Amino acid sequence: MKRRHPGKGTGKGRMQNRGRQVSPEALQEITALLSQQVIRRDLLIEYLHLVQDHYGCITAQHLAALAEIVNIPMAAAYETASFYAHFDIIKEGEAVPAPVTVRVCDSIACQLRGAAELQQTLQEQLDPTQVRVVRAPCMGRCATAPVAEVGHRHTDNASLAAVQAVIAENALSPVIPNYQSYADYVAAGGYTILQECRSGERSAVDINAELKESGLRGMGGAGFPTATKWQLVCQHAGPRLMAVNADEGEPGTFKDRYFLEHEPHQFLEGMLIGAWAVEAQTVYIYLRDEYPAACKILLAELATLEDAGLIAPEYVELRRGAGAYVCGEESAMIESIEGKRGYPRQRPPYVAEVGLFGKPTLVNNVETLYWVPAILKQGAQWFASQGVNGSKGLRSYSVSGRVAEPGVKIAPAGTTLEDLIENYCGGMAAGHQLLGYLPGGASGGILPASKANLPLDFGALEEHGCFIGSAAIVVLSEQDDIRDVVLNLMRFFEDESCGQCTPCRSGTEKVVQLLESGNWDANLLDDLSQVMRDASICGLGQAAANPIDSARTFFAAHLIVTDSATGGTTDNTTDNDRER
Repeated sequence: MKRRHPGKGTGKGRMQNRGRQVSPEALQEITALLSQQVIRRDLLIEYLHLVQDHYGCITAQHLAALAEIVNIPMAAAYETASFYAHFDIIKEGEAVPAPVTVRVCDSIACQLRGAAELQQTLQEQLDPTQVRVVRAPCMGRCATAPVAEVGHRHTDNASLAAVQAVIAENALSPVIPNYQSYADYVAAGGYTILQECRSGERSAVDINAELKESGLRGMGGAGFPTATKWQLVCQHAGPRLMAVNADEGEPGTFKDRYFLEHEPHQFLEGMLIGAWAVEAQTVYIYLRDEYPAACKILLAELATLEDAGLIAPEYVELRRGAGAYVCGEESAMIESIEGKRGYPRQRPPYVAEVGLFGKPTLVNNVETLYWVPAILKQGAQWFASQGVNGSKGLRSYSVSGRVAEPGVKIAPAGTTLEDLIENYCGGMAAGHQLLGYLPGGASGGILPASKANLPLDFGALEEHGCFIGSAAIVVLSEQDDIRDVVLNLMRFFEDESCGQCTPCRSGTEKVVQLLESGNWDANLLDDLSQVMRDASICGLGQAAANPIDSARTFFAAHLIVTDSATGGTTDNTTDNDRER
């Protein structure tokens, strides 16, 4: 679009483009970079990844050229690019970042293992003209904390020497672990259930009945019954779509990465069964950018499925996230898949009715779909009977923190922390005594050692102000300062708030300011907690106060609380804490 501007002092006009002028050189470079790509508005984030990966950053000129090619306003391109942490937007006059970026995870499991000290050492010892060291949220490798990512290669149990070795070798690509191949999966009976569905041996009604009897629920955190969700989507007229939520950004969670990197085809078969059941026109896998190895595995194995004739070309689209925790919320994920900022939507309508591109959309997470083929092969009763303490099924618990053997532990749903530690994790780490634990990552609250006998399942922890969520178990010991733990969790929420709604955006910031000053003002924290719960648009803001509330309930003796009414300190020690 062009607009006439008056000339200076001549009375004449001249024609020029509105807004930023696109550099011909930048336009040529981005055109060449996208030469093999179909240009679509919803692929904007994929194009941004291509620019970031190729140039190491996104300059203002390149962003303007990209906006021109995609035919969107520069403002739309900028607001999307700047929303995601993994895109380095370089403004006019700013220096480009160093050739190598090292991200050091500072989420709770890594903090317990010395991440702050590691980051400081790296900043002091590495050449800043060659290496940029930045902090980063959870990378989904909590069992091997502390973790750093050098380029796209993770270093587990990271140290200065390990990071230096990766840089010296210029080994910046991800390490691909050994995993079950398509041939091995088929040899073990894989994809037979999918073939039975497609051939008519099994009906969608029968599949739903089996899943309902099994008690399978959404393992991404909400725990919604899987069969009910599939039925709800089918109630709305097609065409329908499917979106897989593989954006497990909850600190302490890494189970989905485990399945994707070890048994991708069981997940893929479950995904295709779900797509068949709801007659999905296209399937989208939204994978967090922190999982580069899983990305390469999925791209390779999806190509294998196309070659084998199990899926049509481009039936499944893999989309990379870009470092935004809020995109784990299903409607924010859908906004991101559409190439926009990951702003959660107001509901209703729900995504089962109005989802991707306005169409009814089935959203399931990786672990949920992973269990589908096993249930249909071995029967609903087999799965349901696995649970303990009144629960149904199996769960994968991501266990990190002060245990001897952290990792993904597949155990009966309803297992207690006591059982997990003693029978699955080799006990507490040497020299550590249980203080408490996070049952559901940063948003699930914190429970004391006196409640280590509670079933870890949906509906079992809510009366204590906590929830299981994605089963991210972070174990704390007497050597850990509960105030530091809560501050770490609240800083995470402050960083990851999308900023769309004021209660979450301002509430998390205010809480962090209070905690950093050592001011646990009871009245003010109560007000902030209530406002965030009642008025935030999505679950991030609604659950952000859980660490504060549970710490004050169960660990008051470990906190210094300032009473705003008197200006003095208050002993808020509870009976539970005194007993413990």
